[in-house]
Amino acid sequence: MEYNFNEIEKKWQQNWKDNQSYKVSNDSNKPKYYVLDMFPYPSGAGLHVGHPLGYIASDIYARYKRLKGFNVLHPMGYDAFGLPAEQYAIEHGIHPAVSTHYNINTFRKQLDNIGFCYDWDREVRTCDPKYYKWTQWIFLQLYNSYFCNTEQKALPISKLVNKYATKGCKHFTADEWNAFSEKEKNEWLMKRRLAYCGIGEVNWCEALGTVLANDEVVNGVSERGGHPVVKKKLRQWYLRITAYADRLLKGLETVDFSDAMKEMQSNWIGKSSGAEIDFNIVHHNDVNMRVYTTRPDTIFGVDFMVLAPEHELVQKITTAEQQDAVTTYLDYVKSRSERERISEKRISGIFTGAYAQHPFDENKKIPIWISEYVLAGYGTGAIMAVPCGDERDFKFATHFNIPITNIIGAAFDGTDANASKDAILENSDFLNGMKMTDAMELVIQKVEDLGIGKRKVNFKMRDAAFSRQRYWGEPFPIKWLDNTAYALSENELPILLPEVDQYKPGPEGEGPLANIPEWVAQELETNTMPGYAGSSWYFLRYMDPHNDNEFASRAATDYWNQVDLYIGGTEHAVGHLLYSRMWTKVLHDLGHLSFDEPFKRLVNQGMIQGSSRFVYRIHGTQEFVSNGWIDENQSYNGQALDKLHADVNFVDGFELNIEAFKKWRNGEYADATFILEDGKYICGSEVEKMSKSKFNTVNPDDLVLKYGADTFRMYEMFLGPVEMSKPWDTKGIEGVHRFLKKLWRLFFKDNNDGSSSALFTEEAATDAELKILHKAIKKLEDDTERFSFNTGVSAFMIVVNELTDAKCHKRSILEPLLIMLTPYAPHIAEELYQHLGNTTSILDAAYPIFESKYVQETTKEYPVSINGKLRTTMVLDLSLEQADVESIVLQNEIIQKWVDGKTPKKIIYVKNKMINIVV
Repeated sequence: MEYNFNEIEKKWQQNWKDNQSYKVSNDSNKPKYYVLDMFPYPSGAGLHVGHPLGYIASDIYARYKRLKGFNVLHPMGYDAFGLPAEQYAIEHGIHPAVSTHYNINTFRKQLDNIGFCYDWDREVRTCDPKYYKWTQWIFLQLYNSYFCNTEQKALPISKLVNKYATKGCKHFTADEWNAFSEKEKNEWLMKRRLAYCGIGEVNWCEALGTVLANDEVVNGVSERGGHPVVKKKLRQWYLRITAYADRLLKGLETVDFSDAMKEMQSNWIGKSSGAEIDFNIVHHNDVNMRVYTTRPDTIFGVDFMVLAPEHELVQKITTAEQQDAVTTYLDYVKSRSERERISEKRISGIFTGAYAQHPFDENKKIPIWISEYVLAGYGTGAIMAVPCGDERDFKFATHFNIPITNIIGAAFDGTDANASKDAILENSDFLNGMKMTDAMELVIQKVEDLGIGKRKVNFKMRDAAFSRQRYWGEPFPIKWLDNTAYALSENELPILLPEVDQYKPGPEGEGPLANIPEWVAQELETNTMPGYAGSSWYFLRYMDPHNDNEFASRAATDYWNQVDLYIGGTEHAVGHLLYSRMWTKVLHDLGHLSFDEPFKRLVNQGMIQGSSRFVYRIHGTQEFVSNGWIDENQSYNGQALDKLHADVNFVDGFELNIEAFKKWRNGEYADATFILEDGKYICGSEVEKMSKSKFNTVNPDDLVLKYGADTFRMYEMFLGPVEMSKPWDTKGIEGVHRFLKKLWRLFFKDNNDGSSSALFTEEAATDAELKILHKAIKKLEDDTERFSFNTGVSAFMIVVNELTDAKCHKRSILEPLLIMLTPYAPHIAEELYQHLGNTTSILDAAYPIFESKYVQETTKEYPVSINGKLRTTMVLDLSLEQADVESIVLQNEIIQKWVDGKTPKKIIYVKNKMINIVV
């Protein structure tokens, strides 16, 4: 019987679908286990072979835990709202709802082809009104809550209103609050809400008539079209994630994330301790400049101050002589994205003409500069610069010839800054002779005593922008009356995204919804929520996806609780993961969840990279030179070459299929000629990101058709550790396919007449066969638990080879092997399991139990020496006593030859190690 993988896989996929084999119940007496993938954005390009890496890993583990007796939740859905879908729709002249639906269908077919065990009855789509109703509901929970600094948790805003009305606060009395107008009260409450509205800067492109994300701006112009981009202030919504900064840090101690992931999140949150210090501005008696510093001990080393270009003081303190230069510099900065400013290595800045007064030295006037490297959103938007102790400050001072004060003596050599905290201070007035670490506390105490500063804990993380001037996103459940935001009631949800024919931005940079008269007439918010809104809680909806009354019942969330295993890429380390963690904490604080961390364990899969192929065209011609003829100057006989990507799908290894290449791209290269090597055109290669634009993507559908889903699944795992990035190479898939054919031949043999016969028998297994099996059970269980799937695939190959060599076709050995194989290659495992006579599905079998007695060694090959020289080896039973060993050894022919009739003085027998005969 031939291994007809296409027929087998289609048969079992349909069978599992018809029998709802992957349907999961919330009511089970089994222990639960929740395995989750980061759900995909359904792009128009579909899946390439890099996408399923994490999905296959999670599928193996989900199936493994099911075999281990767990009730496993393993769902899938689509992150369907967001900018990419809107851009795709604009470029293709199709409504995003239509293109998204089409793309989801494509993804679904591809995922089903690979044979995943998803409970599709739990599928979610973030663009579905039944789903985003609850995204809007969660937004209302955020809007109607504040973070209580005393209790360190979210509380209903009504409690704050009650407090203000009865006790007031440091800003106003209770009587003053009660006398405020409704608008004034709302303005004060907006300063405390977890979801709040403010004025934010965006990247505005007049030519495109739209707001651009930071990564759509390159060197001050739009990535698309190269049009000028300026900063523009617009009404923006934000999430007060900074209120949760400490809890987000502490929560990392309770979860099983990699150290690298924890470090990325910690660095993004960026907690630091220091002081805020006020500097008076010379000739501006009513103005002071507040800076935040983590090094108050260096106060006497301040040689200049730097303001963020956006700082409100810039316009107030710039002198008339410097005004033109400052204006020119500000215009330059406005064209720069924040990402560009942070990464800029070139030093730039401008002097304002103003000076700050040193707080402890009345004779020291400190020049105030502006530079793009200081950001308004971090700290106070102003810094004190200490060139002898900070590398960036040192380079700035050197570049602009600002004199440098040395406060650390010999620790500063004048050529590089020294950020030491252990130096003894000099030129530091009352701090002279103190160690820097000791001086920190003294300076903080001093500024607090003088009322010119305070101790301060700061966070680099800023509140998360939560609105987009786009169409394809969740509408906000907010109305604006008299320029004041009012939340809609929960029974008005969902606020449906209206149907539109075009998605041009509204007036003055507002979202496309501002173009809809009916929408504007209702005074509804014209921004939409960002792409991450729906992905910040989708893991909760999977628990109870058809609930029309709440986002998920408390019974469902209590049962499934945290996601036990979450798999996804590191690109979501500081965005999605932080937002999801914050939303979970808020819902927990408000009593909707019993847990405040969403993900118990996180595994970050690596990236399958593309192995790109290149052809080399003599510049200005259609003649292509094979890679072997290219010289070290990347030319051919002195002629310049154009290096072009070629589609990997018509390259066999490195050999180009010339006829396919000529037909490619509508015959663009139909007239091409080729300079060959040994009759072949050999391509160049590079490992790059797998991308459609690099023509190095491989469609998994093609591989599944040619080799089968089981082969594809195992090969993806065989490429290397899940968490590592590695290049794709289709050639290696043949070896895995041969392995599955070899497995098949343990069960069936082909006869000369074209028929086949079953080989499996009911004979009892031998000790040697049981040893092979149980070694495999131990190895595969360990590898699967450790996510070492590549070594797991190797272990399967080894055990099949050993059983083939042993000519073992016994059901008692083969059936447990199939059960272990099920997570990796479910289709062939199910097919062969049924051939063994089983009438129930292998999906519900029990995972084999390892028994150590079968792998315990009963014999040992001993080195046997005479007077310390090795003469032979002997295999002896481990149960033998000294006398038995002596008798057997002396009867050995080789030993008798070397002893030569002499009586041994002593026979040294060290059990499990060696035997030495002394004569």
